[in-house]
Amino acid sequence: MPDSDKTKLFNYTRDSYGDSFTTDLLEQYKLYVQSAENVSARRLASTRYLLTLNTALIALYGFLLANLDQGYWSLPIPVIGILVSLLWYLIIKSHADLNEVKFKVIHEMEGHLPVAMYAYEWKLAGEGKGKAYRAVTKIERWIPFLFVGLHAILLVVMILASLDILSWPK
Repeated sequence: MPDSDKTKLFNYTRDSYGDSFTTDLLEQYKLYVQSAENVSARRLASTRYLLTLNTALIALYGFLLANLDQGYWSLPIPVIGILVSLLWYLIIKSHADLNEVKFKVIHEMEGHLPVAMYAYEWKLAGEGKGKAYRAVTKIERWIPFLFVGLHAILLVVMILASLDILSWPK
C-alpha cells in the first residue's frame, strides 16, 4: 500500500513493492533523466528563437537608420528588444531552476540504484562552482543583459536623433 505522504519521492519500499522494484525504478529513472534532457532542449530552442528575434530587431533598426528618417514611431523597436531580452532571461532562469530540481530528484533516485553517476559527476565538477565546470546557464544568463544594453543604447540614439540632437549623415 502506498504511503499517503506525497512529499516523499518513494511511495513503496523495496520490500513492500515486490520483485520488480529495481527494474521499475530503473525505467522511471530513465524517463526522468530524459525529461531533464528535454528541459535543456527546450531552453536551447527558446534561446535560438529569442537570439534570432533580437538579431532581427537590431537588423530592422539598422535598415530604418539607413533608409528612413528616424521618428518617434520607430522607438518601439528597442523597447520591444529590451522586453524580449528580459523575457529571455526569465526563460533561461526558469529552465535552470527546473533542471536544478530535476537533478535533485535524480540524485535521490540514484541513492536506490547501484551507481550514482550524476551525483558523482556533479561532485567531481565542483557542483558547478569549481574550475572543472561552470554551469552553462550561469554564463548564458549574461547574453540577454548584453542585448538589453545594446537595445538601451539604440533607444537613446533613436531619441537623440528624433529630437535632432544627433544627426546622421545621409
